[in-house]
Amino acid sequence: MSVKIENIRSELLSKNWFKLHKYTFDLIDDNGTSVQQIREVYDRGNGATILLYNRPNGTVLLINQFRMPTYVNGNPDGMLLETCAGLLDNDSPEECIRREAMEETGYQVDSVQKLFEAYMSPGGVTEIIHFFAAEYHADQKVTDDVGVEDEVIEVVELPFTEAIAMIADGRIKDGKTIMLLQYAQIHGLLK
Repeated sequence: MSVKIENIRSELLSKNWFKLHKYTFDLIDDNGTSVQQIREVYDRGNGATILLYNRPNGTVLLINQFRMPTYVNGNPDGMLLETCAGLLDNDSPEECIRREAMEETGYQVDSVQKLFEAYMSPGGVTEIIHFFAAEYHADQKVTDDVGVEDEVIEVVELPFTEAIAMIADGRIKDGKTIMLLQYAQIHGLLK
């Protein structure tokens, strides 16, 4: 099946933190049937995330960070256990994730491996996330001062097996983190 899109009209609804557009367009299917659709699309830019793991110790580094959207959707304190991540801004995905690893965990990682990329919420958000993994070691820690501006971040080192169990019991609910932990499990990055 293929579709054709015609008569695209865009209206900027908000540009407070990121941009929210209302799109009106005609969607034409293989049979030539045209249906007008209206969608709101949130453009926050693209991002990157990384699973930091220590193979000899069997551990992963995650961060516990306040996330307002989780708070308004039932997370009692708004804190979310997740892999470090950030927006690309004007950096390449690899440059971005090295910067974010340093800012959010205090570790300066050497070699990062790109695993895949994915749309995280394609029904309403334009963002593509670039997924990475890298080994970390104690001698790569350069600072305990983590987070920038108004971020509230706590670095959490966990046994990999516990992190996997935390998916099942609901303590880890962040999609990108679940994807990276399961990738590590499937591909045997850690035992």
